[in-house]
Amino acid sequence: MTTPTIRETVLPDAGCGPYGITAGPDGALWLTLVRTGGIARVTADGAVWTHPGDPASRPLVIAAGPDNALWFTRSGDDRIGRVTTDGSATSVALPAGSAPCGIAAGPDGALWYAGMSNDTVGRVGTDGTVTAYPLPVSGGFPSMITAGPDDALWFTLNQANAVGRIALDGAVRLHPLPTDAAGPVGITLGVDGALWFVEIAAGQLGRITPDGRIEEYPLPDRAARPHAIVADPAGGCWFTEWAANRIGHVTPDGRVDAYDLPTPDSEPHGLAVLPDGTVHAALERGAVAHLTPGGVSGRRARP
Repeated sequence: MTTPTIRETVLPDAGCGPYGITAGPDGALWLTLVRTGGIARVTADGAVWTHPGDPASRPLVIAAGPDNALWFTRSGDDRIGRVTTDGSATSVALPAGSAPCGIAAGPDGALWYAGMSNDTVGRVGTDGTVTAYPLPVSGGFPSMITAGPDDALWFTLNQANAVGRIALDGAVRLHPLPTDAAGPVGITLGVDGALWFVEIAAGQLGRITPDGRIEEYPLPDRAARPHAIVADPAGGCWFTEWAANRIGHVTPDGRVDAYDLPTPDSEPHGLAVLPDGTVHAALERGAVAHLTPGGVSGRRARP
């Protein structure tokens, strides 16, 4: 097996703070810039276009919508932003105090978000209609969200130490994690039909099946602080190790490999995988890392 190659695209403003990243309908990468409030577009040849924004809006996570536009959370001003591939931008107001973080397209043709500060999961229709569903917790800090295999949305509760499921009618079921104070953050639907998530405080990965069975996989470096996770179309998942300056990969049976980023202290956050299998990470120090897989072989995460 060969080692993946990693290169970087440096953004014009080193202080912009790339945070979330997704593949757009135009084949480019789209990023949130948490420090400057903007949105960036990066093409395969390294061309960068930036849509300016208000730094106080603190955009976090971005996702492609069902309407061929990009939708993103604005944690600083309680809004969901929308930008088209030609750069036209609008936004939708949420209930005050929402502080939205994660966002994902749902099976119903709407966008669903996690309200960090008011213990809600919300739905935003492409027409701008907002419905917020209260969660049965207080101070749970709902963080990331993804569509599941069961016509529902799955989300992490960072401070309630649980993974939740919300049906399209707003019915909620919570699944407490086996490890105390694990701090779940990123979550994704794997090709195996299970939900994979990261535990930033415990230094572990987790896997939950739609019927609620949970497995946890301790990382070789328990201090790595895994942050985001995205499914690998070839099997397993890719994830960022924020404190360790690495991108990792886990196979369906729990084997882990980790790859150092070329620039120290990059602060890797969001991840995206393009149809060609390349992996792309938003680096808060002001760049995008591009990893071309070359095969995976390495240590197992299970103790």
